[in-house]
Formats: sequence, structure tokens, C-alpha cells
Amino acid sequence: MTSQDTTRNSRRVLQGTVVSTKMAQTIVVEVERTYRHPKYGKFLRKKKKYMAHDGAEVANLGDTVSLAGTRPLSKRKRWRLLEIVEKADLPQLSSVEGEATRELTDELTGKQEGGQE
Repeated sequence: MTSQDTTRNSRRVLQGTVVSTKMAQTIVVEVERTYRHPKYGKFLRKKKKYMAHDGAEVANLGDTVSLAGTRPLSKRKRWRLLEIVEKADLPQLSSVEGEATRELTDELTGKQEGGQE
């Protein structure tokens, strides 16, 4: 194996939190990085969102995941899911809470139960 092979196969790896799973086989991951301001020396935080391929659709909202760079899979998708580092402890909504949330949303948007206004 030459040095060129090892540099080609060493892909960039990022770690972040899943913020959306609404697309088929795609997750949106928010990666936060800290850096020091060049002039003032203050530590700053910067967040960026990446779209990643999750073919098995195993990642859920709030999970901490690792991503690896890959060939372009679509217009904005250049990453793939490597592993789930930590599962999120998000409570599941019961059917009563879900119904109350739906009613409140309908009330705020002005929808009536009988049909359209």
C-alpha cells in the first residue's frame, strides 16, 4: 500500500446532533465547533448543518452521530452516517398529548373540524 492509498481512504469524520429526520433516508446533523478569535482571543462557537445519508433510517431526533465524507449523493448530501455514538433520551408523546397538540395547532392556524372556511 502506498502513501497515496492511505491518504485517499482517510475520510473526514464529523460528530454532531441529529436535528431532523423528516426526509427519506436522509438526516440533518448540526455540528458545533469552537475556535479562538484571531484578534481578540475570545472563544466562539459556530454551528453548521450537514445533510447525511441514513439508508437504514436508524438515527432519531437528538442522537449524537458520526458522519464520514463521501461522494456526492444528491445536490446537498455529501456525508453518510458512520455510527450512532449516543442515543437521545427524548420522551415519547402519548396519544392524549398528541391530540391536545393537534387541537392547539388547528386552533392557531384557524382550521375548523367541519371543513374549510
